[in-house]
Amino acid sequence: MKTIVVAILCCAFCATFVEAKTDVTKQPFGKMPDGTPIEIFTLSDGKVEARIMNFGGIIVSLKTPDRNGKMEDIVLGFDTAEEYVANSHNYYGAVIGRYANRIAHGTFTLEGKQHSLPKNNGENTLHGGPNGFYNVLWKAKQITNGIELTYFSKDGEQGFPGNLTATVRYTLEKGALRVEYSATTDQPTVVNMTQHSYFNLAGQSNGDILGHQLTLHASKFTPVDAGLIPTGEIKSVASTPFDFLKSARIGDRIEASDEQIKLGGGYDHNWVLDSSSGKLAEAAEVYEPTSGRVMKVSTTEPGIQFYSGNFLNGSTGKGGKPYPKRSALCLETQHYPDSPNHSAFPPTELKPGQKYDSVTVFSFSAR
Repeated sequence: MKTIVVAILCCAFCATFVEAKTDVTKQPFGKMPDGTPIEIFTLSDGKVEARIMNFGGIIVSLKTPDRNGKMEDIVLGFDTAEEYVANSHNYYGAVIGRYANRIAHGTFTLEGKQHSLPKNNGENTLHGGPNGFYNVLWKAKQITNGIELTYFSKDGEQGFPGNLTATVRYTLEKGALRVEYSATTDQPTVVNMTQHSYFNLAGQSNGDILGHQLTLHASKFTPVDAGLIPTGEIKSVASTPFDFLKSARIGDRIEASDEQIKLGGGYDHNWVLDSSSGKLAEAAEVYEPTSGRVMKVSTTEPGIQFYSGNFLNGSTGKGGKPYPKRSALCLETQHYPDSPNHSAFPPTELKPGQKYDSVTVFSFSAR
């Protein structure tokens, strides 16, 4: 009898273990302009399926179930690797670095030395410059429940100092996609990495995101100037269209008569998260009432950029479908924009001997 009971328990344990295991497969996915092969990895845990390629560390597709169990791809993108390469400036699904978001006038001073970066957003540098981490081929290998991507960024690349070794780990488990960033350098530099997926929880190309309901655990935000560069002020969201402490429809105040809304053409701002201890904590929740899909975003970062897709222009995406204005949203966990030029903002400097570590988790469910 004891032997039978033990066997039953062991079988139950094995069944649980098998159910929790994430399946990871690799396939070819086109080529770089010089002929170098591009690979795509499929991660599936039985609840969520993510397809990620080593060009740009891009999340090519992300399929999650609605309240009836119907799977739908909820991120914008393209059908082929070649389209991603040709349109990398759209940042669809990409890893962003060395420095996510904007650096004013393409310059910053670090330890008394001024560094100049290429400008690709008017007078500013955006998302690491015209050939940032979103526009390079990463080395990829399979790990438990996911993949690990590595990129060596040479000293002076896009104007940033120091030889930087960057690593991004994507793992999928129990309906949650975990993104772990790390980096080391041989000279003082600045680092601020994020993930730039465009989400529509109703399904990519299924209307706009104005009916999505958003919660941001942030009592303050950083106002911007006409170039969308932080002014240096940290302002309360109280009595402004930026108050998402309680769930609110994105479309309710997106056209409000508010100077900051007008400057951004909607929402394109950094929120100062209430949890700024550096420990993993929930930062945001998005709910799409038609499908019932829910996405929660947790992070160790002090800020999150909510972008309401104001500059999407109807260009063609997956399946030949257009992506018009506000057909998706981004929630980019980050240090604040232009931090190297604002001593009062949390610092982004990385020195030799130190390690940059950042974690963000996207958790999916339906109700």
